[in-house]
Amino acid sequence: MKLSIIIPVYNEEKTLQKIVQRVVAVDLGKIDKEIIIVDDASTDKTLEIIKELKLKNKDIKVYSHEKNKGKGAAIRTALKYITGDIFVIQDGDLEYNPENFKRLIHPILEKKFKVVYGSRMLGKRTGFVFYSYYFGNKLLSLLTKILYFQNITDMETCYKVISIDVLKKIFPLESNSFDIEPEITAKIIMAGYKILELPINYHCRSFEEGKKIRWKDGVVAIYKLIKYRFIR
Repeated sequence: MKLSIIIPVYNEEKTLQKIVQRVVAVDLGKIDKEIIIVDDASTDKTLEIIKELKLKNKDIKVYSHEKNKGKGAAIRTALKYITGDIFVIQDGDLEYNPENFKRLIHPILEKKFKVVYGSRMLGKRTGFVFYSYYFGNKLLSLLTKILYFQNITDMETCYKVISIDVLKKIFPLESNSFDIEPEITAKIIMAGYKILELPINYHCRSFEEGKKIRWKDGVVAIYKLIKYRFIR
């Protein structure tokens, strides 16, 4: 059994080395790991750091975009090369703790669920709290419940742990930006899968620290939730 860990990055020179070290350090027992990092045309030293990390760890695969395309595009690039039985998305900052992998993959390993989300709303949140984004996420989660009849508390979470056979059912993905989150969620539910949510601890960073999502991404997310519900 293997877990593929996808890390889409753009200008994360300050945090990337530390988060990759944390990912590598997570002990999953008999579960193998592969780390797939996709650099989305960073303009800082991110790509140099990635190449250095790859030299130190044979389990790291590296791909890069010549032009900046967005988080969704980086994830779609990574999905072409995964070889694991399960995959998870890991942001290149320090907001999410990879130690959560152990608990999140457990229901899939026990064959009880095919999809597990790590919910920030159910766990402990620290750091800079953006109340506009907090309530925006609550709105998106409520809309998901109304449109898709599943009670999701954190539709926008990065920690989406998904079995490879589910990926085959929702492929291909088309989103290039943060709208990859509602697309994945909508297509999973429309394919007939139940999403299990488990609490995770989360440390939110500020825009000064590199946070990238903006309010307009929420507007696009609403459109995508409606689109994938009614347009096949």
